[in-house]
Amino acid sequence: MEMMMMLKTATALFAAAAMGGVIMAIIRFSGQPRPPSWLAMGHGLMAAAGLTLLAYAQCTVGVPAFALYALVLFIIAAVGGASMNLLFHAKQLPLPIPLMIVHALLAVSAFALLLLSIF
Repeated sequence: MEMMMMLKTATALFAAAAMGGVIMAIIRFSGQPRPPSWLAMGHGLMAAAGLTLLAYAQCTVGVPAFALYALVLFIIAAVGGASMNLLFHAKQLPLPIPLMIVHALLAVSAFALLLLSIF
């Protein structure tokens, strides 16, 4: 698979994950302690698929510098997302809003860098 196709596919997967993230943020900011599990799992699955494809592209064909920076930021965001899932969501605890905001800022920054690498 060519590099640009992999980057565009990863971008589409991250865009789908972002839509789920926005919905989950709305749920949390509306006063609910956490989103439904199926939504959180779908969000994580889409993001993990995009992250895996981006890492695969880097390891096989190489990617532009902005895409590599995006990969690093997405990995950090993934650690935050997995932490929220394992430390809070799985224990039926309210998701911490500051951690959600940091997670979102990292992911949005990474997504912007990924878009810059495509255009």
